[in-house]
Amino acid sequence: MTKKEIVKTISEECGLTQLKTKEIVQKTFEAIIDTLVTETRIELRNFGVFEVKKRAARKARNPRSGERVDVPEKFVVTFKPGKEMEERVLQLQEEAARRQNAGNTESAPPAVTPVAPPAPPASESPSVIPSSPSPYAP
Repeated sequence: MTKKEIVKTISEECGLTQLKTKEIVQKTFEAIIDTLVTETRIELRNFGVFEVKKRAARKARNPRSGERVDVPEKFVVTFKPGKEMEERVLQLQEEAARRQNAGNTESAPPAVTPVAPPAPPASESPSVIPSSPSPYAP
């Protein structure tokens, strides 16, 4: 969902214009950011807690070159969902599990058919001949 969709939904539910609703939503987001910058924590009951935390400097590795790099310390925003949000997401998870179980009438997992690996191009010949037949051989 985008901010535009949030504005549309709220404006329809509250009977406000989308322009006025967009202004309110934007001011809300700005207030959250300003509070995090000045106080490093904002708690919204039944929603969650945003908090600014310092992530320590660390050593990392560049995945392309394998070279070790120093990552400096930095501040990051964390979010811990509130009790109501946790409960509603858990309900969503439980409902998805119920739907999945309703679709599965068998207790055994579906059978997996092995697939033969692709054959090398005709111009290339294998350098090693297997000593025992492959279970994937036709």
